[in-house]
Amino acid sequence: MLARNAESLYWIGRYVERADDTARILDVAVHHLLEDATVDADRTSRVLLKVLGIEPPDGLPLDVWSVTDLVAFSHDHGVSISDSIAKARENARGAREVTSSEMWECLNATYNGLAAAEKAARGLGPHEFFSYVKDRAAMFTGLTDSTLSRDDGYRFLLLGRSIERVDMMVRLLLSRAGDRTSSPAWVTVLRSAGAHDTYLRTHRGALDAARVAEFILIDRLFPRSVFHTLRVAEDCLTELDQRPGSRVGARHEAQRVLGRARSELEFLPPGVLLEDLQNRLLALQKSCREVSEAVSRQYFHAAPWVAWTDVRSSADGRVPVEGEL
Repeated sequence: MLARNAESLYWIGRYVERADDTARILDVAVHHLLEDATVDADRTSRVLLKVLGIEPPDGLPLDVWSVTDLVAFSHDHGVSISDSIAKARENARGAREVTSSEMWECLNATYNGLAAAEKAARGLGPHEFFSYVKDRAAMFTGLTDSTLSRDDGYRFLLLGRSIERVDMMVRLLLSRAGDRTSSPAWVTVLRSAGAHDTYLRTHRGALDAARVAEFILIDRLFPRSVFHTLRVAEDCLTELDQRPGSRVGARHEAQRVLGRARSELEFLPPGVLLEDLQNRLLALQKSCREVSEAVSRQYFHAAPWVAWTDVRSSADGRVPVEGEL
């Protein structure tokens, strides 16, 4: 597979997952602000922006609509929901030969419907826009799973989706890492991750911070848990690299970093997850960055292996050596 197509598929997976997760997080946060008049809207909004990596404006109080404008509609910082969908569409436009027509049509229609969804949200409430994004992301995921062959292209898209999902779940937990264990805000974490109903069925309604953190981080069966997603990403990298390699250790840096992050979660002693949770989450976030950089170096390198130069461009007419421009 061409490196540019592999990179486009990888980033399609990341951008669609980013739009979906951001819509989930913002939907729950906005509902919380609207339903509870005792909540400090400005402080809560600034915490949310910090979690999402968006610089909050100085000296300007934030409320439901201002934070929605920044996170959902704005094009000023490049990480809004609208920007993520636009970037996913542009990557799909450049990789039409390795995606299905249904996938392209879904992304294109989603992008073209953003203006109408934003208009509906301003008239009926932000939930209209978030529901639109979540539904379209689910449709795209379903079309991907049902129309794309399980080849390298699918693996790159799934790898991008997985790395982005780990990063977003870690950001979500970081927003509550300092809360008391009995805080009702942990319910917000479950709802934002789409895990509330599944968690209640798993733990028979018992709610505490330790169980919530364990469910989001190390549950083996929930598809959005960090552990499950890391394992999916590992499988993708293993299937992408079928060449004979070393008999000792991981063959590539991305596999090594993913394996280390997954094993550190998998073999944690019982009951210690909340101890030093913030540093543990920051380490996972760092691992996501390292994996992304390693994947880019390994598969998406821009420089050709041999740089050809026209002999006529050389002043003395000699044949340039390899790599000489």
